[in-house]
Amino acid sequence: MTQPTPLMPHATASWLVDSTALSFEQIAEFCGLHILEVQAMADDLASSKYTGRDPVRSGELTMAEIEKGQADPSYSLKMQKAPAQVSRTKGPRYTPVSKRQDKPDGIAWVLRNHPEISDAAIGKLIGTTRNTITAIRDRSHWNIQNIQPKDPVTLGLCSQRELDALVAKAAKKAGIVDTEADSRLGSDREALIEELRAERQAHIKAAGEAAQEAEAAAWLEAKRAAEAAGEE
Repeated sequence: MTQPTPLMPHATASWLVDSTALSFEQIAEFCGLHILEVQAMADDLASSKYTGRDPVRSGELTMAEIEKGQADPSYSLKMQKAPAQVSRTKGPRYTPVSKRQDKPDGIAWVLRNHPEISDAAIGKLIGTTRNTITAIRDRSHWNIQNIQPKDPVTLGLCSQRELDALVAKAAKKAGIVDTEADSRLGSDREALIEELRAERQAHIKAAGEAAQEAEAAAWLEAKRAAEAAGEE
C-alpha cells in the first residue's frame, strides 16, 4: 500500500533539500514528486519559490527517520503520521479577488430567476453572506444602482452543474417539476467524465513539460558552469 504524501509536498521537499543530506530520490519518493522537481529546487530553477515546511514539527517525520535516510541513500523514508484531511465545511466558498466584484450581479440573477432557492444555498453557491443577499433583495445594498443581474455561471462564480443541481434540489423541495434541469443533469454525466479525463491528461502533459523544462535548464546551467571553469 502506497503511503500518503505530506500535506504540502513541495514546501516539505524544499525544507528537506535545504535542511538535510537526503538524496533527491529519497525526497522525491517521500513527497510524491518527480526527481527533476526536487533537482530544480536544489538548483533554484523552480519557477515558484516555496517556503519550507518542517515535516518534523508537523509530526510527519522524525529526526531519527531522517538520520536513517541520510545514512543509507537506498532507504525509503516512512511517514510517522499521515496528514489530516482538511475539508472546508463552514463559511462561504472562496472566490478569487478578481471575481468578487461580480458577486452582487450573480446574486441578483439567482434571486430574480430562482426565488425558490434559499439564502443559505445561494451563499454556498456564490460564496457570500446572508446579509449581502438580504440587502440586494430589499434593495438596500450600498451599490444597488450599479448591480445588474447576470448569470453566475457566465461570471465564473460557479459551474453550470452546480447551478443545475441546486435548482433541481430547490425545485424538488418546493414541489416544482424542473424537467429541463433534470435533463441537463442526466445528459451531462458523459460530458463530466470526458471533462475530468481531459483535465487529467492536461495535468499529466503539464507535469511532463515542466519536468523537461527543469531538466533542460539544469543541463544548460551545468554546461555554462563547465564552460566557465574551462575558460578559467
